[in-house]
Amino acid sequence: MKSTINQGNALIVGANRGIGLGFVRKLAQEPKFTQIYATYRCRESATELLAKAGEAPERICCLEVDVTDEGQIAQTAAYIKQKVGKLHLVVNCAGVLHEGSLQPEKSLKHINPELLLRYFQVNSISSLLLAKHLLPLFRHGEKSILAAISAKLGSIGDNQLGGWYGYRASKAALNMLMRNVAIEYHRTSPRTIVVMLHPGTTDTRLSEPFQKNVPAEKLFSVEHTVTQLLEVIENLEQADSGQFFSWDGSHLPW
Repeated sequence: MKSTINQGNALIVGANRGIGLGFVRKLAQEPKFTQIYATYRCRESATELLAKAGEAPERICCLEVDVTDEGQIAQTAAYIKQKVGKLHLVVNCAGVLHEGSLQPEKSLKHINPELLLRYFQVNSISSLLLAKHLLPLFRHGEKSILAAISAKLGSIGDNQLGGWYGYRASKAALNMLMRNVAIEYHRTSPRTIVVMLHPGTTDTRLSEPFQKNVPAEKLFSVEHTVTQLLEVIENLEQADSGQFFSWDGSHLPW
């Protein structure tokens, strides 16, 4: 049964830049979201987010959270529960494709176990830890959404080119983990819809080094991507929980 979120509280994880920051900006224009929590990892890289929060301090609350630290995630969940008691929309935008020595692997000779672990810590496990600690905030009987930003590159069925071992595998793992979460949430928080979302190639710092071969019409602005993803979110039905959607609302193969 389809129903919209009429009023509620949102949490955007990884909101200091890119798609996450775009979500905060867009939700701030939506009166139905009375409280918006937004996380960042490093204060130095969150100047735009903090400035946005400064424009509406009564609605936007910024929290410093390292998504690889379960203790920080637990503290954040406890803080939000104390302040508002429940959440209606959570989007995990935290993700890593490249940073320093961490770069997409072009072949087996580039495989580094420690760097592979970093991909999984950020791209896969963070969403699972959020699902674990945010569950009490979803048990309120109203429609709610738990969404994780995945990637079409995490589709095993769509993989025709190979390469990018860590990124592909960590996003595939994310899809499986969140599919599991959807099944458990169906029993423990049945009004919560759990989904994985592919945003398309978006003009952000994450995709910047790899944009040269992307046709102009397939490189989306952050505003376009967030608008499309929110439309997908708005149209979700209970039966969609556990599914993998593209930015246009179509289903992606596992």
